[in-house]
Amino acid sequence: MSTCFAPHALHDYALLADGERGALTGPDGAISWLCAPSWHDDAVFASLIGGLGGYAVTPQARHVFGGYYEEGTLIWRSRWVTTEGVTECREALAFPGEPSRLVLLRQLRAVDGPAHVRVLLDPHSDYGRASRTSAHRSDDGVWYLNSGPHRLRWQGASAAVALGEGLTAEIVLGPGEHHDLVLECSASPLPRTPPSAEQAWSATEEAWREAVPGLHRTTATRDARHAYAVLRGLTSHGGGMVAAATTSLPDRAAAGRHHDYRYVWIRDQSHAGQAAAAAGAPELLDTAVRFVSERLLADGTHLAPAYTVHGTSVPDPRELDLPGYPGGFRRVGNGVRRQFQLDCFGEALLLFAAAERRQRLDTTAWQAVDLAVQAIAERWRQPDAGIWELDARLWTHSRLTCVAGLRAMAAAAPRHPLAGTCTGLADTVLAATSATCVHRDGRWQRTPEDPSADAALLLPAVRGVLPADDARTRATLAGCRRLLTYDHFIQRFRHDDGPSDETEGAFLLCGFAMALAEHQQGRPVDAHRWFERNRAACGASGLYAEEFDVGRRRLRGNLPRAIVHALLLETAVRLAEGRS
Repeated sequence: MSTCFAPHALHDYALLADGERGALTGPDGAISWLCAPSWHDDAVFASLIGGLGGYAVTPQARHVFGGYYEEGTLIWRSRWVTTEGVTECREALAFPGEPSRLVLLRQLRAVDGPAHVRVLLDPHSDYGRASRTSAHRSDDGVWYLNSGPHRLRWQGASAAVALGEGLTAEIVLGPGEHHDLVLECSASPLPRTPPSAEQAWSATEEAWREAVPGLHRTTATRDARHAYAVLRGLTSHGGGMVAAATTSLPDRAAAGRHHDYRYVWIRDQSHAGQAAAAAGAPELLDTAVRFVSERLLADGTHLAPAYTVHGTSVPDPRELDLPGYPGGFRRVGNGVRRQFQLDCFGEALLLFAAAERRQRLDTTAWQAVDLAVQAIAERWRQPDAGIWELDARLWTHSRLTCVAGLRAMAAAAPRHPLAGTCTGLADTVLAATSATCVHRDGRWQRTPEDPSADAALLLPAVRGVLPADDARTRATLAGCRRLLTYDHFIQRFRHDDGPSDETEGAFLLCGFAMALAEHQQGRPVDAHRWFERNRAACGASGLYAEEFDVGRRRLRGNLPRAIVHALLLETAVRLAEGRS
């Protein structure tokens, strides 16, 4: 018998991440998603999308579930109130993670009363399609397992017995007792000596304390720190930050938008770096600058919108022979590398300008700046796929983002030889865009041919493409507010004339952009309303997906969505400041 754990609503999942990969754990104590050794590699636990396998720690008594993160960390505590008492499972991926090997820590605790817990380990490589090929227990009670290319070592379950292809154990704890389980997984030979649970926990706790700053001068400090921890957990040792930990989770059931986001989007990473800069947190700023610089130096004007965390090309999409998450597909890979997204160059310049204002831009990064400016000069007249990755058109947002990046770069380094070039090019692109993309009511429209509103057009204004009191800036905010919002949530754009909450979920990054735009206009009460409304649109663990289904109060899309956490962090910083 092999195990496929039933999926849960997305708001019930928590993320464990160590920078190199991430796991989702549900209310039943089952880890149903884990790719190894890296984010985009094949899953060894794939129940989330209908594959076999998982790793569960579940109380045997009747119970209700709860849980929480230890503040400023991705150390999660599953808590079950049972008919016998209170049982906890403290769990984390050992942090920071090693590129080639993960260490998954789970500590069972009988908090109040005894604990009777059932443990099940059932690994299946290749997204659950590979069988377990071997399992044996050493003389010291440690289990060694293989499935496909994955080699696993499991401590703390010496009494486990085979159950089909998996292993199961019953663990009984007296009041106040605890018990450690340590699972290693690697695609290469494991170290000779297994890790010590006590030492791994201590090192992980200390690493999280050092990684996540206090962020005391922010609105909603606890949530700001949690957003930073999520971004840090999604960032690999090479500097690349994946856009999400998952693939193929539906934005809207049967709507056809099911993507693999386990890759580094230049745009998302640039937003995260700018948020870190605003928060005075240089580590994530520096890693973003390093990764984006390396990609520009390698690919220049042909910069791809996304890469693997290793800086290689994103593989083309392919379908897996799996049921998929309910309402979704089972697609891995992404066709984004075949797109041209002009705004990526503008976002990169905004990132570099944020670093230069803090004197953190080195000679290598300046070479990347030059390449980004060159790319805009050569390609700004070309149609591109834009921020929403649609058909190639002359998207207004893309061009205005480039103008904002050019102006930010010139302002950050006014004495640099490139400053004059940036200013002149910005004026040229802005003039051409203004001539064709201003709606008759004074707001920016989506393209020269499409007069509709788009919430993405709030972002260039927030980034300083024009002064806050410019008529186009104010008209765009007013237009978005009038045409796209409902109950302090906002769509990215209107798909049709139907009810807003039936076509697509609210886009949370746009909700935070509304808060920033209202703040820029000197309306703090409105800004806080937008911030608080969208801040509440998270799961029980405080994780955000890309969309929030307002009518059904559900998260939609891949989890957790890095760019949403980045905008939450930046908004929390800006709202704690005076008028920008």
